[in-house]
Amino acid sequence: MRFQQTGAVTADAALPAPRARARTRPRGRLVRDLRDRSGRVPRALTFAAGDLVVVSGLPGSGKSTLLRRAADGGIDSQDARERWEARMPRVLPYALYRPLVRLAHYAGLHRALRSGAGVVVHDCGTQSWVRGWLARAAARRGTALHLVLLDVDPGTARDGQRERGRGVSAYAFARHRRAVGRLVAGVEAGRLPRGCASATLLDRDAAGALRRIGFREPS
Repeated sequence: MRFQQTGAVTADAALPAPRARARTRPRGRLVRDLRDRSGRVPRALTFAAGDLVVVSGLPGSGKSTLLRRAADGGIDSQDARERWEARMPRVLPYALYRPLVRLAHYAGLHRALRSGAGVVVHDCGTQSWVRGWLARAAARRGTALHLVLLDVDPGTARDGQRERGRGVSAYAFARHRRAVGRLVAGVEAGRLPRGCASATLLDRDAAGALRRIGFREPS
């Protein structure tokens, strides 16, 4: 038995009613806040067949970990980076071949979008044009774009970077903090990014409880 909620998001039956500040917006735009739920969080988020889901948050917030655990076939720029790192000399700085990594990542995303299947993709938060691209792709295929946003404090995110042995510069991290901060503030106020049909806010505990981000079978 599963609990179905408006906005094509499915949660476990044990999930209680959303907090008071989670709200439904006009035209089916939905905001769900799963932060600070004391462990009472869903184990799955299930969207309509063919929908697109973008997972965003600070570097080190746990996006790649979440995708690898819960989103089978998720598109993660970290995967492209690791593939290129494996073939490059260790003495070669990442900055020199970063454009090739990004090109490979977006080429893979383009192929996934052309398939017509549902797609879960990593977004660092600073690349708003990626969300615009996904929103246009969803509109063309007659489906919806959804945002899953990890709200993690900067200190925890920095710890996450150290744990994986890969950090970002202070300048880049500041850019990410501003971009993700705007996203979180907008979602909390019910202002979803352009083209998004729903947004789900997660903290570290809620993200850790998720075991599946997926899509219903076509009817």
